[in-house]
Amino acid sequence: MKRVLIVGGGTAGWLSACHLARRLGASDGGVEITLVESKDIPTIGVGEGTVPAMRQSLQYLGISETDFIRECDATFKQSIKFVDWSGSKASNGTNYYHHVFDYPEISRVNLTPYWLLGRPDSCAYADAVSIQGRVCDHGLGPKLMTDAEFSGITNYAYHLDAAKFAGLLTRHATEKLGVRHLLANVTDVVLNEQGDIHSVTTDDHGELCADLFVDCSGFRSLLLGDSLGVGFVDKKDVLFVDNALAIQVPYENEQTPIPSHTIATARGCGWVWDIGLHERRGTGYVYAEKYCSHDEAEVVFRDYLRESIGDKADELPCRRIPMQVGYREKFWEKNCVAIGLAQGFVEPLEATGLLVFDATARMLAELFPPSHEAMPAIAERFNHRVRYAWDRVIDFIKLHYYLSDRNDSDFWRDNRDVASVPESLLENLRLWREQPPSEYDFFSRQEIFGLENYLYVLYGMKFQTDVQPIQYRYMDEDSAQREFRRIEQRAERVISQLLPHRELIERIKTFGLQRI
Repeated sequence: MKRVLIVGGGTAGWLSACHLARRLGASDGGVEITLVESKDIPTIGVGEGTVPAMRQSLQYLGISETDFIRECDATFKQSIKFVDWSGSKASNGTNYYHHVFDYPEISRVNLTPYWLLGRPDSCAYADAVSIQGRVCDHGLGPKLMTDAEFSGITNYAYHLDAAKFAGLLTRHATEKLGVRHLLANVTDVVLNEQGDIHSVTTDDHGELCADLFVDCSGFRSLLLGDSLGVGFVDKKDVLFVDNALAIQVPYENEQTPIPSHTIATARGCGWVWDIGLHERRGTGYVYAEKYCSHDEAEVVFRDYLRESIGDKADELPCRRIPMQVGYREKFWEKNCVAIGLAQGFVEPLEATGLLVFDATARMLAELFPPSHEAMPAIAERFNHRVRYAWDRVIDFIKLHYYLSDRNDSDFWRDNRDVASVPESLLENLRLWREQPPSEYDFFSRQEIFGLENYLYVLYGMKFQTDVQPIQYRYMDEDSAQREFRRIEQRAERVISQLLPHRELIERIKTFGLQRI
């Protein structure tokens, strides 16, 4: 196993190249990694949100956080702020909750059941157990200029320009990690007698052979789907949205505040993402064509933008992106592995795209077969683990819709129909109505979303867990109340120390961060 050919670039292709080259010693005479991409096919390029695992990957790959922020129009992301996902406002007049990246504050007492027992409507769950929601609401960054790269006061991920990020990965892979880069269109895929891929034929570089092929060709799935005939498992019966409209919005001026969180605002047939980069906003409306025509969706989307930029909303160009929601029946077949959209896709509600692409690319690098004989066993393990991960991602995304009490359209009403909800999710919810989620409910590293993620969404969405019958388990009320007060005091102290998000980004661009 000496040669790998990655077909397709973009973020998925270049993340795969970087992970494989880093793990397999491409620059030191190890496995030869080649990436071929078309110069004629543009990438989709709207995957602009990440989760904290991306921070770990950048550090692992040897990419400077300062360079990344400077070159990718990047900003910090500390949360997803869900607006109007409930049909009613809280007693304090708000109608949003934060899914923050900080885990609930560590103490000797689990604060969740005590919050449930007290359940003050004026104190959101995220604010009770973490300082980060308040940091976001004050428009602050997650770190100080004295913090080294990849460290901060709060946990964080990034917003980024996907095209610029792919460019940074390209340069890093080719200049630092020894990846060979070819520009060409694939015109044919040649199989051998055993049904493995022998080579791909290109217009500018002829025949390209390899021991392992990585399909990063997008929704088309040129290798795994078209050539090897691996079918697609459609999940539109669970997750209804199948189209997105995207608009890039310029800032009014260079002093416009930049939120340090993604804003996800529910609308009649879907939801709007709103991401603040340094130079612009990336926005989009994700919707279900069954409930809303493309023209109607564009009206809803531009009306949303009009709230912040007025009639300029009508002047900005808009593009539509059809989406295949689901995943391949297998992700590794014969000597071909799919990463990225060729593998699967669900809507970008929790930045699932880059999260799964990055995780599976690293998994491939770690499981890379030492020989052809070892490949079938490794492929079986990879398929099992990746399918489990996709199913759990789909459970988590469906959770947001199923718990909503919006009643303004068939889209939201149908999302609450139990017939559209995976039994694995319903089973957990039945249990969690009687006791809070536990770490023992999440037993696999392939869960993708774990205990803390579920806690923030469940109780942000006002899920009811009746802990009264088991109140006898929670006898540390005094300790819990001290912890709640400590968190509140820490929030006040940290808020007084942190910089406004835009100011932090501009200082990093000017002065850089301390290298580790």
